[in-house]
Amino acid sequence: MNYHTRKWIKPEDLNPNQTLFGGKLLQWIDEESALYAIIQLETPRCVTKFISEINFVSSARQGDIIEIGIEAIAFGRTSITLACNVRNMMTRQTIITIDKIVFVGVDHDGKPTEHGKTQIEFITDRLKNLDDDLH
Repeated sequence: MNYHTRKWIKPEDLNPNQTLFGGKLLQWIDEESALYAIIQLETPRCVTKFISEINFVSSARQGDIIEIGIEAIAFGRTSITLACNVRNMMTRQTIITIDKIVFVGVDHDGKPTEHGKTQIEFITDRLKNLDDDLH
């Protein structure tokens, strides 16, 4: 699991119970997942197609720092499937797990478009390939 994003829980992120509002967390997850999909598929346009069962395991409170982990688990012809785990860095507890988040690359008209990807590509690999192409 790749953890790229950390969030500091602030008063505006809380629900009436004074814990992290689930809707806010899902917004952060959707955005982080979209960015991951866009980078992996190398397309500026991806849409959320599907999110599987969401398992809220624990919560976070004001002042806690959480980390959002994303991992690609499958590539389709026009899609990428991700898994997500969010953990509380202060309590070391898992906050939420999502087994599948599917994003589809689309064209200007919103129609699915093939991406040709079959595995994870890291930025360092792309830079190496670019460097090899230049020589």
